[in-house]
Amino acid sequence: MKTFCGPKCSLCCTLTSVWGIIQLTLMGIFFWIRSPAFLEDLVIPEHAHDSAEGYLRAMDDSFHTIAINCAVAAALYAVTLGVSGWQMWLNSRN
Repeated sequence: MKTFCGPKCSLCCTLTSVWGIIQLTLMGIFFWIRSPAFLEDLVIPEHAHDSAEGYLRAMDDSFHTIAINCAVAAALYAVTLGVSGWQMWLNSRN
């Protein structure tokens, strides 16, 4: 098999992937449990401000959507980790 990135690039991608997985997993957990520290990051449409029930429903929907987005991004970082780890392994064999 042939490498397509060098040892420094694969090491950088591996470390970045590990950090991305850790950070996005923690953020996804905190959004899933509806941590108040992330209230400013929610996307709440203007029409949801009309009633308390609508506002709370929009908050819950936004928390859930962002938690799922964080999980998907962490999974993509896991794929990147696999590819960059494979490249590190190929580079170490040469």
